[in-house]
Amino acid sequence: MEAFQETSSFEEEMLAQDREEVLAVLQIRFDNVPEHVERLIRGIRELDRLQRLILVAANAADLTVFIEELQESEDSFRLLGDRFNPLGMAGSNDQ
Repeated sequence: MEAFQETSSFEEEMLAQDREEVLAVLQIRFDNVPEHVERLIRGIRELDRLQRLILVAANAADLTVFIEELQESEDSFRLLGDRFNPLGMAGSNDQ
């Protein structure tokens, strides 16, 4: 029984760390993280989904794309197209 509790405690630590990483990347990239987005992220209980959201946060062209992906099915996997070009917004100002 103790081993199960340790694993559960370890998993909780991993969940908490991944949530903080998603929020940190969003803060660095987009400055303000809306409160409702933070609440949704803090409610996620699946490591795979949080790890995917770290990648989405790092690669989404803007916060709207991240929010759309946050609301997607848990089965979403691929990050394709201009929506996931972190330089997408910067490149739009080039002449």
